[in-house]
Amino acid sequence: MTYQIMVGYHLDEESHWVAELACGHFQHVRHEPPWMVRPWVLTEQGRRSMLGYELDCKKCDRDEPKDN
Repeated sequence: MTYQIMVGYHLDEESHWVAELACGHFQHVRHEPPWMVRPWVLTEQGRRSMLGYELDCKKCDRDEPKDN
């Protein structure tokens, strides 16, 4: 597993939050209980508080190119 820190966020075309990782990859960070419990993603303060937190980057594990 390769862990990367979250350095920013943006909304995708369906208004779902996407974390921007230090490696240049993007990863959705949804709050969809009971599968994904991430209530922090619902507020700006919550998202800001998670900057620097590490996520497992499966794209790094597969040596994929950076996202645009």
